[in-house]
Amino acid sequence: MKADMAAIHRVALKTIYLSPTAVCSAGPVRVQHQQSCKYSESSELRIIKKPTTASLKRGTGGRSSFNGIVCTVFGSTGFLGRYVCNRLGKTGTQIILPYRGDSYDVLPLKLTGDLGQVLFHPFQLRDEDSIRKCMKYSHVVVNLIGRDWETKNFKFDDVHVEGARRLARIARESGVERFVHVSSLNCSEKPTPILMEGGSNFLKSKWFGELAVKEEFPTATIVRPVTVYGQEDRFLSALSSTWRKHFRGVPVVGKGESIIKQPLWAGDFGAGIAAIVKDPSTAGKTYQFAGPERFKLSDLIDWMQGYIRFDPVEYGYRRLDLNRSPLFKLKVSLAELSVNHPLGYLHWEGLERESTTDVLEANLPTLADLGVQPMRLASRIHWEMKLYFVEEYYMQSVGEFSKPVAPKPVETVM
Repeated sequence: MKADMAAIHRVALKTIYLSPTAVCSAGPVRVQHQQSCKYSESSELRIIKKPTTASLKRGTGGRSSFNGIVCTVFGSTGFLGRYVCNRLGKTGTQIILPYRGDSYDVLPLKLTGDLGQVLFHPFQLRDEDSIRKCMKYSHVVVNLIGRDWETKNFKFDDVHVEGARRLARIARESGVERFVHVSSLNCSEKPTPILMEGGSNFLKSKWFGELAVKEEFPTATIVRPVTVYGQEDRFLSALSSTWRKHFRGVPVVGKGESIIKQPLWAGDFGAGIAAIVKDPSTAGKTYQFAGPERFKLSDLIDWMQGYIRFDPVEYGYRRLDLNRSPLFKLKVSLAELSVNHPLGYLHWEGLERESTTDVLEANLPTLADLGVQPMRLASRIHWEMKLYFVEEYYMQSVGEFSKPVAPKPVETVM
């Protein structure tokens, strides 16, 4: 009996102390440790410059593991931040989340990772010492900081150009291995003007922000996303807002017939960023993040209004030409006078970007090159539109409202 117990003890010790490769060849425990072997023998290799016990992978690759990457995510409190943090945390990434304002604002992000894997630190975009403290132990830095409209404290250039340059420079000085900068599709030095004289200042500042980041951190990875939708976004929610209604119609440039959009779900955006963080071969590349289908903006608006039950007969819904709606233009200008943010996210910069057709460059990689298959809008729109139902507290009978027919996608053109 004692001999049998000793043999079992020796096998247990071998199972604990052998390397994952040796454990996998140990016969009876092959299936038991198959996931561990796959995790440790991953092709995504990262050379550890200063190996310590804190930088080595531990676990089988899930939420309760550590994949060896410490990542600082600037802009984690924004719309896209929680999707990115959730994707990083569930794969065992240790996340450092800089924040400004009240610490309780970022408290829900604690749940995106396991205990001890999500850390917070206050910072200010103009305070270099606070920025340096947030990234001094990180392998990867992700910059999600951005503004959709200007404020008296932060103009577009302050955030998208000088702020991005400062983060990239400090990351290089701190020895950070990789820097991921989120820009925007259609960014250009001279964007085509549609509603605003000179074109979108947002897209212009994003273009110069890319140049600034590349100048300070030449191997930075640039991400250009299209319009991203999700809970509390500024695309579907803006188009569904009561502030966007004008005499029960929805004003849009040219009634939306000549505007093509390729919307992307926020969860797929987070999956793409997580894939870039884990893959060192993405350094120095520029990626385009876009949805799988292209639609006319007019079809998208009609589809959305059908889901929220804004019936053309009962409510008089119709699309209007924004250029022929002078009272709506006055409404936009008045909405911009709000102190904190434009009422109903109604502002000229947002309308300018909304009226810009999404154009992808054929020579740049996309989500497919990262192994991410974006979800179709038809599988998400009912959930996203549920918050904006007309008479939302009305208890409908089964089959009382017919499901709106999805529009036909426009042929993909790059």
